[in-house]
Amino acid sequence: MKAEVPLVRAVGLGSLTAVVVNGTIGAGIFVLPAAVARLVGPAGPYAYLLAGFAVFLVVLCFAEAGGRFDRSGGPFLYAGAAFGDLTGFLAGWMFLLSRVAGVAAVSNGFAAYAGFFWPAAASGAPRFRALTALFALLTVVSLIGIRQNVWVMNLLTAAKLLPLAAFVALGFSTIDSRLFAGPAGLGGADLRGAALMLLFAFSGFEYATVPGDELINPRRNLPIALISGISIVSVCYLMVHIVAQGNAPNLGADDTPVATVAKAFLGPAGAGLITLGALLSMAGNCSSSLLAASRMLYALAKDGPLPDVIARVHARFRTPWVAVSVFSLLSWAMAVSGTFAYLAVMASIGRLFFFSVTCAAVLVLRRKAPDPGQHFTVPGGPLIPLAAIALCIWLLTGVPSSQVKAGLAALVTGALLYAVSLSGAKLSPRRSASSRRRERDGRRGDIQR
Repeated sequence: MKAEVPLVRAVGLGSLTAVVVNGTIGAGIFVLPAAVARLVGPAGPYAYLLAGFAVFLVVLCFAEAGGRFDRSGGPFLYAGAAFGDLTGFLAGWMFLLSRVAGVAAVSNGFAAYAGFFWPAAASGAPRFRALTALFALLTVVSLIGIRQNVWVMNLLTAAKLLPLAAFVALGFSTIDSRLFAGPAGLGGADLRGAALMLLFAFSGFEYATVPGDELINPRRNLPIALISGISIVSVCYLMVHIVAQGNAPNLGADDTPVATVAKAFLGPAGAGLITLGALLSMAGNCSSSLLAASRMLYALAKDGPLPDVIARVHARFRTPWVAVSVFSLLSWAMAVSGTFAYLAVMASIGRLFFFSVTCAAVLVLRRKAPDPGQHFTVPGGPLIPLAAIALCIWLLTGVPSSQVKAGLAALVTGALLYAVSLSGAKLSPRRSASSRRRERDGRRGDIQR
């Protein structure tokens, strides 16, 4: 049997909410105000409200799907239970690819921001050492225990929110209301572009759905953490943008608007405060990504076609040490080499794929395993899941053709990997295909009842 050593249920409601916040708020919050202003002008706050409402529909679907299970896997588990093993594997596969690219990109941002305090860290050998030190620290924390991992994430969550709270508090009283007047670009292609960009800025909440084997009372806590976490993120994004827009007349032309406004409040110390907040924010984002992606790898090996060895759990630390090591090494290699660019272009299509599949899975799971009152259920019958699916389709029409092609190539690659794995490489004398299927179906039946 695989993974004979069980994982530890140590992630409670507060820590799970921190996973949502850490997974969502990364480097983007420090540059988003300028990017949004370039697209929709003074109507920026309305774009945040619209995107926040749209992503909330998707979050509600994840909350209902997550409330049905207490196993690791997230979108892989939901899609597999609703549509079969291949669809489930593809959802998990796209999740992993998007996370490799995401961690590599965010960690490179970490090295760039570290240049504020250590200028050499932005390039060359110092950059290599900075990235290696970051991955080594996060990997060690992830390996030595879920409790230690949770403590670090909680600390980073508080550390990233405090500078942002200070930025909002200091800047709110100096807002110039005239900067919110004028022509707005909230319409047509600009609206879709802003919504697409902000949807992915709000993404990361799904990390909380993956480590199901380590959650305390996931049926109750996961829906609460998803909804409360994305609410905190939405308020944070909106307030930071309002302060930045109200204090920066040329917001769209400033690539570092939050740092620029903070410098106006506190001088160089303000810029240093925001830079420190950015470093902590990106470290926390990478930590949440490592937690979620390693547990996805674990689930794909434990319940899917990936090699059994990936699902091994350390006897002492009770963590999936092989999955943690594999994902960390792969992300580190992508980060230091800069070869993550191709993966990055498929991140949007990957997220839209497993977002829409999860929303559709909610409708199927209601029919396959109805148990009203036993878990969180999205109100309104099929309306919210259908609206969330329609949103994903609408956003797909705005994805550049190069990303669509890259996403389709990733899906085909995943399907081929699935077929090759089932052809005999995965199976061992210990377990037949039929016995694996019976175990998987038995687990799904247990957790849906």
